[in-house]
Amino acid sequence: MDLGIKGRTALVCAASKGLGKASAESLAEAGVNVTICSRTETDIKRAAEAISDQYKIKVKSVACDITTEKGRTAALNMVGEIDILINNAGGPPPGNFREWTRDDWIKAVDANMLTGIELIKLTIDPMIKKKFGRIINITSGAVKSPIAILGLSNGARMGLTGFCAGIARETVRDGVTINGLLPGPFDTDRLRGNLQVRADTVGKTYEEMYSSAASENPAGRFGTAEEFGKTCAFLCSIHAGYINGQNILMDGGAFRSSL
Repeated sequence: MDLGIKGRTALVCAASKGLGKASAESLAEAGVNVTICSRTETDIKRAAEAISDQYKIKVKSVACDITTEKGRTAALNMVGEIDILINNAGGPPPGNFREWTRDDWIKAVDANMLTGIELIKLTIDPMIKKKFGRIINITSGAVKSPIAILGLSNGARMGLTGFCAGIARETVRDGVTINGLLPGPFDTDRLRGNLQVRADTVGKTYEEMYSSAASENPAGRFGTAEEFGKTCAFLCSIHAGYINGQNILMDGGAFRSSL
């Protein structure tokens, strides 16, 4: 399927690996001029080179902390005028809410709520003027099905979700859609690292823990970064202009609901 976005311009945040990188790959495959960013220069340059080589399209990269004003300015200056924004940021660590300080909450909200809002503020009006824009917030399945130990992430990401639910209804008439992608368990470095910790804690091998965790999902497996990236790219396409203000859960059916 031709996604109809060849020649468009995109910024994909936290794209040196995992779901962010997969999203950038699928956009590049569709002919989008992609800029990717993350904190570590060597990692983001390596990712940009790999995507460029695979899809024969120039992918720009910028090493920056997107949670800071300086970082956002650097990223947007590298992109230029933007058509597609993929908001993405690593979540805060799990823990017990009794131990979280006010500083912990401020840091979580700044990274996983306010950063996304600031990027939307900086990019949405030019999209409206051009009558085309796609904004995707990569959040978490925990937004729809909260997990106690991920309270910092739940709270901050739900704040971004609630904010976007309002403005999405104002921008869609001008061809600008805003949606959320809520990943459940995907086979990424982060998931594998967490499984290793769990395996060490309970005295199992990594392979045993991986197999057990995967089998608990209705799909009998974890999601792949590639299928996440393809979904993200479709939501950015000309065919998805009537999908707006939605939070699409990708978890293999783990969240049980008929709604």
